[in-house]
Amino acid sequence: MKYLSEYRNLEATKKYLDLIAKTATKTWNIMEICGGQTHGLVKNGIINLLPDNVRMIHGPGCPVCVTPLNLIDKAIELLENGVIVCSFGDMVRVPGSKKSLLEAKANGGDLRILYSPLEAVNIAKQNPDKEVVFFAVGFETTAPANALSVLHAKKENLKNYSILVSHVLVPPAMEGILDDELCTIDAFLGAGHVCAIMGMKEYYPLVEKYNIPIVITGFEPLDLAQGIYMAVLQLEQGIYKLENQYARVVKEEGNLEAKKMMRTVFEIADREWRGIGTIPESGYRLKKEFAAFDAETKFGIQSIVTPENSACIAGQILKGIKKPHQCKQFGKSCTPSNPLGAPMVSSEGACAAYYHFSNNLITS
Repeated sequence: MKYLSEYRNLEATKKYLDLIAKTATKTWNIMEICGGQTHGLVKNGIINLLPDNVRMIHGPGCPVCVTPLNLIDKAIELLENGVIVCSFGDMVRVPGSKKSLLEAKANGGDLRILYSPLEAVNIAKQNPDKEVVFFAVGFETTAPANALSVLHAKKENLKNYSILVSHVLVPPAMEGILDDELCTIDAFLGAGHVCAIMGMKEYYPLVEKYNIPIVITGFEPLDLAQGIYMAVLQLEQGIYKLENQYARVVKEEGNLEAKKMMRTVFEIADREWRGIGTIPESGYRLKKEFAAFDAETKFGIQSIVTPENSACIAGQILKGIKKPHQCKQFGKSCTPSNPLGAPMVSSEGACAAYYHFSNNLITS
């Protein structure tokens, strides 16, 4: 199949759902890593069409959701001190400790919502008397474009451009989840768009170490149903391997040019995940030769530390321990217009999925 519409075919999807029901004889907990997959499962009602003994656990696969409070506060600090802060749209309504970027903009901050960090480089060229910072949030998928923006800024000899780095990596997060004593995960649906960049090599050690099936999966209804079936089939047969359902996009080696660009600009480092804590070697930081483009160092904001909101259980939701509707604040003091945490406001957040598509859910 070559076309997107084929992966939204109701009859083809139903065939795989029937196969899942016929195949699953035991209770299996399967975590979908990506927030886009969570939305696909909830929006299309797939989560309720699965047999009761196949349970989907929602993972931490939304980079906006796992961006720690202190980084949002750092971006707001820059905005309130005359820096032009540029960001993808998802980040602007995520609450910091006191306000969101959008609220800081309403108070006079120069916040620009962009589709690409290269636009931020152009803004820096057009405003040589102003400092410009791009809030570089994302998994491996957005890292190449952010690396490219730094390379362009260096080539143009721009002294007024930098990035606030919040890049996290998927495989270390999966390992962190599996090492948690409360973990009940039997298999993973891997994030297809991440693997389109990084390839599959990093996932083989996880399969081997934890004896757990990982199926790299896409985002359309048929992708999800097929990916779940492939995982259930492995579990029922007692085998553990890495499989690629998303072969039309994901190749074994990934995108070599994108990975080369990332390796040029970034190096692996420990990273804090919102609601989860610091996971060793789970993110990127700028290499020393690009330190001039590191906004935290440039503006001396490394020391800003922000405690988590005690009323928000985002960490438990991101680790798959609880579902959004199990939060006491869900739909009450926490809504998309007044979010306590990022999972309620992000377009890939599990809480937002449950809130917007509640009619598609059975939450008893």
